[in-house]
Amino acid sequence: MKVVLLGTGTSQGVPVLGCDCEVCKSSDLHDQRLRSSALIETASTRVLIDCGPDFRTQMLKQPFQKIDAVLLTHIHYDHVGGIDDLRPYCKFGDINLYADASVVQGLRHNMPYCFPTEGILYPGVPRLNLHEIEAHKPISIGDMDIIPVRVMHGQLPILGFRIGKLAYITDMKYMEETEYPYLNGIEVLVVNALRWKREHHSHQLIGDAIAFSQKIGAKRTYLIHMTHEIGLHTDANRLLPEGIKFGYDGEIITV
Repeated sequence: MKVVLLGTGTSQGVPVLGCDCEVCKSSDLHDQRLRSSALIETASTRVLIDCGPDFRTQMLKQPFQKIDAVLLTHIHYDHVGGIDDLRPYCKFGDINLYADASVVQGLRHNMPYCFPTEGILYPGVPRLNLHEIEAHKPISIGDMDIIPVRVMHGQLPILGFRIGKLAYITDMKYMEETEYPYLNGIEVLVVNALRWKREHHSHQLIGDAIAFSQKIGAKRTYLIHMTHEIGLHTDANRLLPEGIKFGYDGEIITV
C-alpha cells in the first residue's frame, strides 16, 4: 500500500499570507505546505482522506485516475473545502463520500446544490454519494478494510482511520483510552503535530504527538498538519526521536 501526503500544513498553509519568517521565505520545497490530505493507493483501489481547498493543486501532480472513495475526518473547511473540485473525477462514475452523521449533515447544509433533497442536480456539479459511517464499524472499499476511530478535536468528536497497519489521524487533541485497542499493531502512523510550544485548545503539539506515537508503538511516524512555527524542515527533523519525522508535501510512504 502506498500513501501520498498531498498536504502537511495546517488550516492557513505554509507560507502564511503576510508572514516574512525564515520558514515562510524558505525556497526549500519541504517548507511549503498545503492543507493536510492524503491519497491511499493499492494496485486496485484509490482512496482520498479529506478534500481541502488545495485539492485541485495537489492532484495536478498525481495521475488522473479513478478515486474510489473519499474519507472525511470532519467538517472544517480546510478538510472539505475542495469537494466541488472532485467534478473531473466523476468522469469515472459517481464518487462515494464516507463521513459521520455530523459531517453528512454539514455537507448537505453547506453544499445543497450537490446534495438536493428533491429535484435534479444542478448541471455540472459533481455526482457524489454520501455514506454515513460510525466509529469502530468497519467499512470495505475495494481491497481496503477500514476502521474509523474516534478522536477529539478539542470538544469536537471527529474521525481518524485505520487501514491495515496504517493509522491516519489529524486535528486530534486527545484520544480516549477506550480507543487505543483499535490501534493495536499499527506500524505506520500519520498524525497531527501543530507546533513545538504554546498550548492549543484543539490540536496536540509535537511533544504530544511523540508521546502518542510511542504509546501505540508505531514503528514509523510522520507528523502532519503543522504550522510555520516548527522551524525549517531540515533543522526541525534533527530534533525528533528515531522513527519519527516531519512529513512533507508529496512524500510517498510504503506500508
